Amino acid sequence: MTFERKISQLYKLDDQAWLRHANPWSVWTRNTVLPLLIAAFWSREWLGYWAAAPVAVAILWAAVNPHLFKRPASLDNWASKCVLGERVWLNRDRIPVPAHHKRLPHILSGVAGIGAALVIVGLFRLDLWATLLGAAFVYGGKLWFLDRMVWLYEDMKQHEAYHDLGKPAPGE
Repeated sequence: MTFERKISQLYKLDDQAWLRHANPWSVWTRNTVLPLLIAAFWSREWLGYWAAAPVAVAILWAAVNPHLFKRPASLDNWASKCVLGERVWLNRDRIPVPAHHKRLPHILSGVAGIGAALVIVGLFRLDLWATLLGAAFVYGGKLWFLDRMVWLYEDMKQHEAYHDLGKPAPGE
């Protein structure tokens, strides 16, 4: 089982939830999670233990965001294809992806991970520059990763396993 599939299960993303998450509003508003978490953790300076409340709100937002929006009318846009590509990527242990897609997503996730570590150090030390540099690495790595997911989806959408990806469920 891929790490991404485990994350998907944590967020309770079934087929219909993935399609709701493919709504561009879900994709773009998901980018608010990191700044909300940073502000929430930083707020410990002036809120003390009450900072747990904004931290909880930010975590709740991360959890409910993929489920909040309706399935988009069209999946023919960059943001929706990012999510469809992530579905293909998390299935790579079952349906192999082309060789040119195997390495860079791991590298980009590593870049985002290094950024997350910098954010944590920056928040722990209340170091604005480390926090901002880390956030830049997180966003740079994640957005480039998402762009690769669009490419992966475009390369894999003709695979028989993905013919129905994005098609309405019966009765929809």
